[in-house]
Amino acid sequence: MKNIHSFHIPVMGLGFTIDSPIKVSQYGIDSVISLADDTLLEQLRKKYSEKYNIPFTEITQKTNDYRAKRITSYLDLMKRIAEMKFEDFKSTSLDTVEKIKKYFEMLPEASNAKQEFKKLTSKSFNLKSVKQWIKDNLSMGSIDVNIMTKVDGKNYVKNEPLPIEYNDAHAALRGFANSQLNSSIIFSAGMNPPLFAYIEQFDDFFPNENGEIEKKIILKVSDYRSALIQGTFLAKKGLWVSEYRIESGLNCGGHAFATDGYLLGPILEEFKTKKSDLHETVYEVLINALSTKDRVLPNKELDMRITTQGGVGTAEEHQFLLDHYNVDSVGWGSPFLLVPEATTVDEVTLNKLSLATEKDLYLSNISPLGVQFNNLKGNTKEIEKLKLVDKNKPGSPCLKKHLSFNTEFTEKSICTASSQYQKHKINELNAQALPPAEYEKKYNLIVEKECLCMGLSAPALMVNDINMKPIVTGVSVCPGPNMAYFSKIVGLKEMVNHIYGATNVISRTDRPNMFIKELKMYLDYLKNKIDETSQTITKKQEKLLVKMSRNMSDGINYYYDMFSSLGNTFKKEQGSILSEIKASTNYLQVLDKRIALLLSK
Repeated sequence: MKNIHSFHIPVMGLGFTIDSPIKVSQYGIDSVISLADDTLLEQLRKKYSEKYNIPFTEITQKTNDYRAKRITSYLDLMKRIAEMKFEDFKSTSLDTVEKIKKYFEMLPEASNAKQEFKKLTSKSFNLKSVKQWIKDNLSMGSIDVNIMTKVDGKNYVKNEPLPIEYNDAHAALRGFANSQLNSSIIFSAGMNPPLFAYIEQFDDFFPNENGEIEKKIILKVSDYRSALIQGTFLAKKGLWVSEYRIESGLNCGGHAFATDGYLLGPILEEFKTKKSDLHETVYEVLINALSTKDRVLPNKELDMRITTQGGVGTAEEHQFLLDHYNVDSVGWGSPFLLVPEATTVDEVTLNKLSLATEKDLYLSNISPLGVQFNNLKGNTKEIEKLKLVDKNKPGSPCLKKHLSFNTEFTEKSICTASSQYQKHKINELNAQALPPAEYEKKYNLIVEKECLCMGLSAPALMVNDINMKPIVTGVSVCPGPNMAYFSKIVGLKEMVNHIYGATNVISRTDRPNMFIKELKMYLDYLKNKIDETSQTITKKQEKLLVKMSRNMSDGINYYYDMFSSLGNTFKKEQGSILSEIKASTNYLQVLDKRIALLLSK
C-alpha cells in the first residue's frame, strides 16, 4: 500500500533531515536527504556504521570520484538501516506491539489501512494474521534525495579543473544513480541543462515495459510554465517527471525564490485545471523521444503526481489542499524542526526555534548564492559571525567550497562568505573614500554573508557527537515564517496527529491562513522592490513592478471569489480572511500609485 500518508517531510538545510529516513521511514513517512555535503555524509556513515555494527571503510578525498562514492555509500547505508527497522516492525511479536500501535495511531481515522487493521483486530489480536496483513499491505516511507541544480561548482586536482561530470551536482546525481535506492531525486532551484542532460547516462531513470521507473525525477517548481518547460526538456531526452512539487515562493524555509507576484492559490488552480494537458503534452514528447532513442516503450501511461509545500500549518489547510486542489501530498517542513524524533537539531537551536515569533523570522541576504534566505535572528552562527566582525576579522575559512562561485578577485571561484573574499571586497571599499553612512551600509552588505556550508551541517555533527577540527559551534537555521506559530518541542506522533486533526499543537489563536500570510509577504516584497527603485527607473524594473502588481491583483481577486464560496471550509476564519483580502486590495492600490509615480518620471 503505497503513500499511506498524505504528507511528506521536505529537505531542510544540509543536516536537519540528513538522517530522517531512519527515524520515520518505518512509519511509512517519506523524507528527503540533501546531497550537497559529501563530507557530512561520510562522517555520519562512520557514526551509523559503528552504531549498528556495520563494517566501515573510509572513502577519503584521495579516492577517485570520492564525492559520488561517499554519497552512494551513505544512501545504501540509510536504506539498509531503514529496512532493518521496518523488517523489525513487520516481524510482529509481542515485543513489537507498541510499535504497531504507534504506527496506526499516527494514521488519520479515514485511512483505509487503519480501518482495515481495526477490522482485523476488532475481536482478537492474532499475531500470525496481523503479521501477514502488515507484510501484504504496508510499505516503508520513501528515502528521497535533493539536489540544488545551481550548486554545481567545479572541482580541481592540483589546480587543474576536472571534467564537468565531477562538478558538485553532477557527482551527487551519479552518487544517487549508483545507489541501491528505489526512490526519487528532487531537483530544486531551476533548470541546469548540462545536469539534466547527464541523467541520460543512467538507465534507472528510464521506464521499463511495465511503466516502472527505478529512480524517479521530481521537479520543485514555482509555476505551471516552469513545469511545462522543464518537463518537456527532460521528456525530449526520454526522461519522465513523475512529480511536480509546487513550493510557495516566499512562505517557505531555506532559500526563497520569489515569483513575479504569482500567488500559491492561483498557481495550484492552474495545475488543477491543466494537469491532464501537462501530462498529455509531455507524455507525447516522451514517447517520441523513447522511440527515436530506441528505448523501451512502457505498455501503459506513466503516473504523474502534483504535490505542494510551504506555509501549511493546520489540519484544515492540509485537507483543503488535498480536496480543493487535488494534490497528492502536502509537504510539512518547518514544524518538524521541533520534532527530534524526525529531524536533527541541536538543543540550543531547538529552544530558540520554540521561542521564535514573527519578529525573529525574516528574509535575509546571508546566502552566498545571492538569493534571499529565511533566517532566525540570534542563531548561534550569526553570533559567531558578528564576533569575528567586531574583532575586525570578518568572513569564514572556506573549508568545503560548495558555494564558491565568485571570480571578482580570483581566477578560481571563491565564496562571498569567505574571509578571503571579504578581505578583498573591504579593501576595494576602503579605496572609495565614501561618506560614513554609505560606507557602513556597503560594509554591512559584505560582512552579512554567512558560511552556510558549515552552519547548516553543524547540528548533525553536534547531535551525533562527531568531533571536527576546527570545532563547529555556530548553527545556521532556515525556518519558514510558519515557525512563529509552533512554540513547543513535540513527539512524532503528536505532530502527525496535528497534521490529521486528531490534536492541536498550536497554542496561539492569531495564526493567519496560509494563503493570506503569503499574500501579505508578497505585498511587503513588492513594497521593498519599489523602495529599492531609484528616481530613474530602468526598463527591467518597470517591467517587474508592473507585472508583479498585475499578478497580485489577479491573485487577490481569485482569493476573494474562492473564500466567498467555500461553505463550511475555513468557516470560523472566513470573516477575518475576507477583511484581510479587502485590506490587501487597498494596500496594493497605494503601491500602484507609487509605481505610477515612478513611471511618470
